[in-house]
Amino acid sequence: MGAMAGTRRQFLKGAGALALAPVAAPASAAPTLDPLLAMPGRELAGMISAKKVSAVEALTTVLAQIARHNPAHNAIVALQDGDQLLGQARAMDARLAAGERPGPQNMPLFGIPWAVKDLAGVIGIRTTNGSLVNKDNIPTSEGIMVQRLRKAGALFIGKTNAPEFGLGSHTINRVYGPTRNAWNTGKSAGGSSGGAGVGLALRMLPMADGSDFGGSLRNPAVWNNVFGFRPTLGTIPSEGAEQWISRMSTSGPMARHVADLGLILSVMAGPHPGALGALPVDARSFAGPLVADHKGVRIGWLGDWGGRVPHDPAVLRICENALPAFRSIGCSVDEASVDHEIEPVWQALMLLRSWVSGTGLQRLADDPKTRDLIGPQAHWEIANSRTITGAQVLAASTVRTAWTRAVDKLFDRFDFLVAPAVQLLPFPVEQLWPTQVNGQTMRTYHEWMLGTFLVTMTGLPALAAPSGFSADGLPAGIQIIGRRGADLACLKLAHAYEQAMRPVISRLPPGLV
Repeated sequence: MGAMAGTRRQFLKGAGALALAPVAAPASAAPTLDPLLAMPGRELAGMISAKKVSAVEALTTVLAQIARHNPAHNAIVALQDGDQLLGQARAMDARLAAGERPGPQNMPLFGIPWAVKDLAGVIGIRTTNGSLVNKDNIPTSEGIMVQRLRKAGALFIGKTNAPEFGLGSHTINRVYGPTRNAWNTGKSAGGSSGGAGVGLALRMLPMADGSDFGGSLRNPAVWNNVFGFRPTLGTIPSEGAEQWISRMSTSGPMARHVADLGLILSVMAGPHPGALGALPVDARSFAGPLVADHKGVRIGWLGDWGGRVPHDPAVLRICENALPAFRSIGCSVDEASVDHEIEPVWQALMLLRSWVSGTGLQRLADDPKTRDLIGPQAHWEIANSRTITGAQVLAASTVRTAWTRAVDKLFDRFDFLVAPAVQLLPFPVEQLWPTQVNGQTMRTYHEWMLGTFLVTMTGLPALAAPSGFSADGLPAGIQIIGRRGADLACLKLAHAYEQAMRPVISRLPPGLV
């Protein structure tokens, strides 16, 4: 693994500013927020099913909001033809008029306008993975998650922007360009689910999906003051030809409200005959109710992992200021520390990630027709993957196992762990990645995500939640980490936290006020 250092240094030299086009101004000043956009997604779905709001009304309201805010933020991509979408919405209303009765147990997302993250294929909608290699790709098939969203009644309107192949936590690519933060167009939206985070924050989407390898649900959620949930590995079925040795990433829900997270997870979760290692969870339980008594619940505060993970002091202050919310609902909060070195885990993580992410992309670097179409993050992962041996993978997996056991041991003392979901505030959108965090040089394009990668390595559920704002109005937040399989318990704790943090969570981005 030490041999990677030279490649890292060479790659880091390429970190810098991109030449970006000027930000398009919104069409007009933001009007009073439409009640349909202000309400939780599950409430909107209930009103559509009850015929109190038509699918056409919901769609036209969402499309108008996209027209108003997307030019400045670039969160929604591959937006479909409006007339065709209206035709689909009218057909849904006709089904309701004919007596069809969707509901929480049957098509709970019926009529909800939905943009799928651009790493997952949707039949008939351009799906690029953020790469020029796939800029003309129109899928003819769909994976398990998208099939489940479709079956639940979601109306697919387009995609949400993502970095190339989901590499890095900054949503920027050469197909669509950068997605800009909902709170400041000059800042990163995070990633790789950056388009989803911004779409939610600016009320261009009622609910959203994302995916998370090293923080891709968590980072963009808190950088846009919304929620994102990386569930226990196996809660949502894995997909692809290989499903055993590469298990690191998972799909997950994003929303403005925890109850909406639960509803989406109830659609995404549960066993599937095509998915190995899927957990036999009761998916419907995630839809609620989520009210619970948290008196006596023990929370371990990880902070900056004992000073071993660099954090912007402003981020730590924002996250620490949220801890009283847990005490207000009856929890105790005490310091926690993992009895394991961090650096070996980071080295193991880098090797496993390059092995998983780079090996499958080697053909693109080897083909002269595609070599120049892929970005520096992909080239770095590919270069590292070429020298990895089976013995190294086994050694890295052994480190991962030891780290997981060390983190699991904390649950002898605590019911949940809490840590920052980001290590710094949103950085300038023209940067490819941060090169320093609190004065410490980052050795790779993704080391600034170490705090979320450390949780990824355990496979534990981690729910990202807003915690507050910096002096200049940029959001940050925490991740609530539960025991393996305690996804419902995470949702219940986050739901109570949401109520206690209402003034922060209900704050609107500048473009909406």
